[in-house]
Amino acid sequence: MDERALVRSARAGDKAAFAQLYIRYRDKLYRYAYFKLGSAEDAQDAVSSCITQAYMGVASVKNEKAFSAWLFKILYRECCAVLTKKAQLGITVDIDDAQPQAGGDIHLAPELEEALAQLSPEEKDIVLLSAVAGYSSPEIAAMLNLKAATVRSKLSRSLAKMRTFLE
Repeated sequence: MDERALVRSARAGDKAAFAQLYIRYRDKLYRYAYFKLGSAEDAQDAVSSCITQAYMGVASVKNEKAFSAWLFKILYRECCAVLTKKAQLGITVDIDDAQPQAGGDIHLAPELEEALAQLSPEEKDIVLLSAVAGYSSPEIAAMLNLKAATVRSKLSRSLAKMRTFLE
């Protein structure tokens, strides 16, 4: 079944259709959350909360083509909530200490981790949504409430910043 049909079925209350959608997106969701949060446990929690919210709100999805962006917006908010909570508790995120426990082996060269650390949170989000989750500029723009041209320019500048750091 194609994605739009699955979304229509899930909106109508079909639990199996929603489960299929989850299966399609779980690895991308986990990878994004892992690189954003730097912790396998936090990533699992954020994805779990995201999926719970998505399941409860799937009936509100108006455009089947926008399901992916809608889902990643939820995950983005969950990741931001985790980071805010950690900041309030005075906990810092150290990606070097993260040990993936689920969602497959996730390993970045230490140099690439350091290059990502040079980016602002928004730049990192754009790079992760593009490189890790595979979204286009218009899709990322919809998720982050930016213009597609802005996303393209920020992505280009961010990649150049990373390239310069790695040289």
